[in-house]
Amino acid sequence: MEARRQPANAVVFSDEPLKMKNMKKDSQSVPYVINAVFFGLFFSMAYFLLLRWREKIRTSTPLHFVTISEIAALFSLIASFIYLIVFFGISFILHPFAASGAVTYYDEDEFDVTTKNTGNCLVDCSSVTPKLLPLPSKIADQKPLPESLTLSPEDKEVVRAVVSGSIPSYSLESKLGDCRRAAAIRHEVVESVTGKSLEGLPVEGFDYDSILGQCCEMPIGFVQIPVGVAGPLLLDGKEYTVPMATTEGCLVASTNRGCKAIYVSGGASAVVLRDGMTRAPVVRFNSAKRASQLKFYLEDPLNFDSLARTFNKSSRFGRLQNIKCALAGKNLYMRFTCSTGDAMGMNMVSKGVQNVLDFLQNDFPDMDIIGISGNFCSDKKASAVNWIEGRGKSVVCEAVIKEEVVKKVLKTSVEALVELNMLKNLTGSAMAGALGGFNAHASNIVSAIFLATGQDPAQNVESSHCITMMEPVNNGKDLHISVTMPSIEVGTVGGGTQLASQSACLNLLGVKGASKEAPGANSRQLAAIVAGSVLAGELSLMSAIAAGQLVKSHMKYNRSSKDVTKIAS
Repeated sequence: MEARRQPANAVVFSDEPLKMKNMKKDSQSVPYVINAVFFGLFFSMAYFLLLRWREKIRTSTPLHFVTISEIAALFSLIASFIYLIVFFGISFILHPFAASGAVTYYDEDEFDVTTKNTGNCLVDCSSVTPKLLPLPSKIADQKPLPESLTLSPEDKEVVRAVVSGSIPSYSLESKLGDCRRAAAIRHEVVESVTGKSLEGLPVEGFDYDSILGQCCEMPIGFVQIPVGVAGPLLLDGKEYTVPMATTEGCLVASTNRGCKAIYVSGGASAVVLRDGMTRAPVVRFNSAKRASQLKFYLEDPLNFDSLARTFNKSSRFGRLQNIKCALAGKNLYMRFTCSTGDAMGMNMVSKGVQNVLDFLQNDFPDMDIIGISGNFCSDKKASAVNWIEGRGKSVVCEAVIKEEVVKKVLKTSVEALVELNMLKNLTGSAMAGALGGFNAHASNIVSAIFLATGQDPAQNVESSHCITMMEPVNNGKDLHISVTMPSIEVGTVGGGTQLASQSACLNLLGVKGASKEAPGANSRQLAAIVAGSVLAGELSLMSAIAAGQLVKSHMKYNRSSKDVTKIAS
């Protein structure tokens, strides 16, 4: 009879014949008999010796005079005590480690893993043939898994092993060699442990190999975010269809209306003013005077070339632009700025900074490096240094909207928009003590484009720094609108940009991957598109507020309705 074939990456459990199982049961009963014998021996010898001790005290016999029977009893007592301590003591010690997952029941020698150069992937899933050793008996005592499971029997056993702590959840990818399978098993583990249903969080339909070691650890599925498009956005003579991933109703529709107003008015134009990512380590000296000496050294133009050569060794594209320092007592903050090609560049600039720190240690051996980042960068935080100095791409985008477009498309007037912008975006934000928040909703558009194109969502904080300006032009008939955004942090390579969906959105914009003609051109163009889209969003929302349409439009587009004809009307 032909042997049954197993899946390539299946965890194999051997099926023993019935006779072997019976023999195994018989062999397992032997320890219980031995334990019973030693228990009986221990307590009987202890009882015998206690009786003899009592008799010697009653007859005034010295305790150190012992008979052969008493010597044998004493020896038996000690031997049985040692046996019981060894048998039950070790089991007791190992028990909590097994429960916490510190003891693994995988035999590392049973894995045949062939590593290949697969980018950021830690294992080559096609070359792993794992074998699972017999699982501990305590797994059988776990509560039954939910009936909704559709996993194979082998995978259910692995789920029970993870729940019991025998297999660490974080090691499933390396143990199984199958990233999708690991996510499915972990999905069921979370349900079993928490008792909460994850129905609606899909597992199938995602390439988990693409995120291993790069984007997300211990995945249990993926979140679906709808992607809409706004446009065409006419920017610098080119048309762009802008993808926006969002769950906020009316956002895409509003941005689309702004794009229309810009398009029929002749388009918008954008200029990238600066392009440089920053990292600012903090170091400490024994005195402020010594810290100031390093500050003067770093800011001396004569030393810049040697520092730049050291910094630039870290990457083909990373090029040091400048170093600015700030002193706080004997602590020195050094803000390095460098170009990073088409990558967002955080890792690139960090490697360059580390090179410089190692270099400086030779001349400043008393320098104590506290951290590679001292928050003077400043990353993922609203800060004045980014608002003033810029970080990433600094962009200004402008357009002139004709009077008839303001009236017919935007349903308002130039005078109303100018007044609202002054009192809301400028005065109102100043009253609130805003830092970089002199706009209506720049963060809305930035977040939506960031999610769609695989940017770091947390960098929406500083990337949304924006001041929106409006003023009448052409004798007060037309509207000049501009947005100035000093710290848009985007890239077209690395991170989430390599995921299939995000890569498709970058391709839609024509900025996918690295620019071969001019390194950095694609990321700068993406920053300009972000600014142009923010311009459209600001124009449309401000018009809706000026015309009193904000609540009405959200009631129309931000409420669930099954009747499509009502929405279309």
